[in-house]
Amino acid sequence: VPWEGIPQQAQPRFVLNESGIFESRFVSVAIQPSPSIMLKGMEGSTLGIWVAHGEGRCIWPDGNILNRALKKGLAPIRFVEEDGEVTQKYPFNPNGSAVGITGLCSEDGRHLALMPHPERLFQRWQWPYWPDAWSHIHDSPWLRMFQNAREWCTDNS
Repeated sequence: VPWEGIPQQAQPRFVLNESGIFESRFVSVAIQPSPSIMLKGMEGSTLGIWVAHGEGRCIWPDGNILNRALKKGLAPIRFVEEDGEVTQKYPFNPNGSAVGITGLCSEDGRHLALMPHPERLFQRWQWPYWPDAWSHIHDSPWLRMFQNAREWCTDNS
């Protein structure tokens, strides 16, 4: 991730948070258009999510690879501020990742590497806050990720 053939020294990687400490909190992320199978139908969403990591900062030793990944839509999950704008600002971006990146996907969409924990709030009761505007929604929006994965596996078995 994001694609094969990148020399090891130029490979993007997740390293120690800029804060130097383990970060555990509820933050907001925006889902960008991408080829990700798991994020299908979630594009344009801004959602809360749990983070819990000490090594979540995504670094890019080669700026050309970062630019190519951004151009191809391979950085589909980004930290955002309260206004929905992508950010590197702490505490909205708890690890200091460039351009707010907190998830990468492969070009074919089959692989997704991310630092937040959608598995920790795939049910509504796992959310610390549920907006009144969502009162008609019975399932967590993050459940869709896992449903997408199951559907893809079923269709491609």
